[in-house]
Amino acid sequence: MSGQNAPGAAGPAARRDEVVGESRWPMATAVVLAMVLTLLLPDDLRLAPKWVLPSVEGLLLLALIAGDPGRIDRRSAALRAVAIALVGALAVGAVWSTVQLVDDIVHGGKETASAAGLLQTGGTVWAGTVLAFSLLYFELDGGGAAARAHRMPAAPALAFPQQLSPELSTPDWRPRYVDYLYLGLTNATAFSPTDVMPLAPWAKIAMAVQSLVSLLILGLVIARAVNVLA
Repeated sequence: MSGQNAPGAAGPAARRDEVVGESRWPMATAVVLAMVLTLLLPDDLRLAPKWVLPSVEGLLLLALIAGDPGRIDRRSAALRAVAIALVGALAVGAVWSTVQLVDDIVHGGKETASAAGLLQTGGTVWAGTVLAFSLLYFELDGGGAAARAHRMPAAPALAFPQQLSPELSTPDWRPRYVDYLYLGLTNATAFSPTDVMPLAPWAKIAMAVQSLVSLLILGLVIARAVNVLA
């Protein structure tokens, strides 16, 4: 019997297939912060009236928490649809705000009259895009957090260093929201992949769109602010 595991013993393969759900609160906190940033934007930079998007996003978040409280590990088509609707609303709102901000800068909108106001507004829009795209990566990679908790995909859409070099991680490693937040932040500042490689077409497109959005915000806002100060 020396070649067999004792009953109840978990070998490496068993540990690798163990359900490892992550806490809902980092993701929920990011959504709430994105909602607050939306409220801080000028009216003409919002996709809808002030309370519409935050209210919709808040209701979708509450539905997710009620349907899968605590740790994210329940696989459900309904919850998956709610999660995609939530990150879709955040991403569309962020891109819309970027387009409107660029239009105001080009045509001399009221946000561009003051360097301080422009930098504040641009920073708010930029931070919103980082949060929105981090949540987009978090929800779409590997079928979402609940699916990743049950089994990591053999061919991931986003390849983290721990997946490319398994010796750097534990057998039960899973990407958490903080990993996707770091991806969203570095992609928005370096305008290209850093430690995380996009493999799936949707991941490449999403990262390319985020890089272009971030480049537009940072480039035009800083250039306009310098021009106003001069």
